[in-house]
Amino acid sequence: MKREDILLHPDERLDDLLTENIQIIQSEEVFAFSLDAVLLARFCSVPFKGKIADLCTGNGVVPLLLSTRTRAQMVGVEIQPRLADMALRNVHLNELGHQLSILEGDLKEAHLTLGRGQFDLITVNPPYMPVTSGEQNENPHIAAARHELYCTLDDVLAACARLVRTGGRVAMVHRPSRLIEIITGMRQYKLEPKRIRFVHPRAGEEANMVLIEALRDGKPEVRLLPPLIVHEADGYCQELKDIYYGQSKQLREKVEQIEEEG
Repeated sequence: MKREDILLHPDERLDDLLTENIQIIQSEEVFAFSLDAVLLARFCSVPFKGKIADLCTGNGVVPLLLSTRTRAQMVGVEIQPRLADMALRNVHLNELGHQLSILEGDLKEAHLTLGRGQFDLITVNPPYMPVTSGEQNENPHIAAARHELYCTLDDVLAACARLVRTGGRVAMVHRPSRLIEIITGMRQYKLEPKRIRFVHPRAGEEANMVLIEALRDGKPEVRLLPPLIVHEADGYCQELKDIYYGQSKQLREKVEQIEEEG
């Protein structure tokens, strides 16, 4: 597929992806990335080389962002055919076929194709809500992104454990209300939590997201990083301004600084 041959569905649009020279196909009716995906891509410890898998990849936004930080080979796993097709077109749109591939299929069976213990990093932005929690959206794509229709939290953690190598990392963004479940489940699958960061909409408000990174077969020791306060009086905090509006070089320097400090 050539870049000039890529077609958009009537409900789709083409957006610039933050400060990088990347474009992304999105659809409000099917899938559009949000802040959680951006924060996950900036939070995780990215190997310069090796192999990375992104589960629940949607339109491929997380590996697209990671492509600016690593030369590692990457694969995005997505069960919904429409989203997998969107992700694949995003790969070709940005001429990343040499680095990024898309696997359409169930993450519970991904190891059958990708192999066990083959990856240095697994990233995942899974559905946050159990099937029994809250009212499901009538749009099946949105419902699957929010509720655990295709995979439970346990399914996700089990898949991560099968794919990641000993000494490799698993990074996830989720709801703080499920943190105990996440930590308990990670340890069940020998994924030892190492770094946790809470994300707060504003100072004085409860966290509405949590970023957590675990080490396969690691020793017990966890670091709680400084909280991220998204909104300040004049809009986004400086860290997010650097991500959304800064220059690429400034963004990379900021990421390196964050990683050195945390």
